[in-house]
Amino acid sequence: MQTDESSPMGDMTVPTTDADALAAQIDAEEPVVLLDVRMRDEFETWHIDGPAVDAINIPYIEFLQGEVPPSASEALPTDAQVTVICAKGGSSEFVAAVLADAGYDVNHLEDGMQGWARVYDRREITAHDGPATVYQYHRRSSGCLGYLIVGGDAAAVVDPLRAFTDRYLEDAAAEGADLTVAIDTHVHADHISALPALSAAGIDARMSPGALDRGVTHAEIAPLEDGETISLGDAAVEAVATPGHTTGMMSVLIDGSTLLTGDGLFVDSVARPDLEEGDAGAEPAARQLYASLQERILPMDAETVIAGAHTGGQAPPAADGTITAPLGEIVSRMPILTADESAFVTEVLREMPPRPANYQQIIDINLGADRADDATAFRLELGPNNCAASTDALTSS
Repeated sequence: MQTDESSPMGDMTVPTTDADALAAQIDAEEPVVLLDVRMRDEFETWHIDGPAVDAINIPYIEFLQGEVPPSASEALPTDAQVTVICAKGGSSEFVAAVLADAGYDVNHLEDGMQGWARVYDRREITAHDGPATVYQYHRRSSGCLGYLIVGGDAAAVVDPLRAFTDRYLEDAAAEGADLTVAIDTHVHADHISALPALSAAGIDARMSPGALDRGVTHAEIAPLEDGETISLGDAAVEAVATPGHTTGMMSVLIDGSTLLTGDGLFVDSVARPDLEEGDAGAEPAARQLYASLQERILPMDAETVIAGAHTGGQAPPAADGTITAPLGEIVSRMPILTADESAFVTEVLREMPPRPANYQQIIDINLGADRADDATAFRLELGPNNCAASTDALTSS
């Protein structure tokens, strides 16, 4: 950022914090005061939150005179550090300088919300019972979840993101395994898939026939049939067709113990059914989702670990920090799962949240009907995923 002697920056160096450090503070439930200086609609669409986070929104334009506005004087503590956040890092540096000059203990988030979008945690699902070691990836900014399955000297990745393609290869190698298989549970609407890049690197890329039938044209991707089992050493990865969110939705059962449900069933909600066929096709898709849940997922053992492709942040993490829960626990807190078909469809279709940002363009890129360079792809993914139905009427307190 360019500065001169008349700007709030002057020769001042404003302290920064990076996204990983901020994530560690939030995980430790340390009190964190965040001043988000983006416009209110941007803040309300998506922002950083947590159990001990005080997120305050005061737009950057209120600081343009180089002085602390009354709104900030009233809202900001004088006895705690304030971390300033913007979209990319420039505006937050300016505001942090204004606050520092006024005596506040302040820093700003390096690269802003774009830096936050690069945080990609990995945790082991310790409740998994079987020869595989299963890791869950969590993209904090959007709630996207992916998985690395390691069995002996082979590994598979499920629902990988293009922005983190190299990460999967590196993590598999660190586990002493070769990444041999990459699976997408469906054609995603909220992030750009890594399957084409991994396929180009020689990885066996797989999707359900229903997903491929939508017109995937830009990569060598082979069908993953319902009931097909892929072996990773002694570990078994089985495909379970669960259409509803999309016609090609496929869940992945690992060692008969952990079910990666994609966007079919989440730990705190069920899938929205309107992203493939639009409003006109939402009701039949919801009926298809009901059948998948009742016939394919709910009959599984109550101890089956459910691990979806997204989280909206409503449910607390498991003891190991992953966004997972036993099937029986989910059923007990989600009455919608034991409702009849008519009630299920009514509640799922009621008050669905806004569709994910740029969802149609992202779908087109994942099908191969559109193209995007890495920078454009990353920008398209910014924001919440919104792939679940509203949780308001689906869960019990």
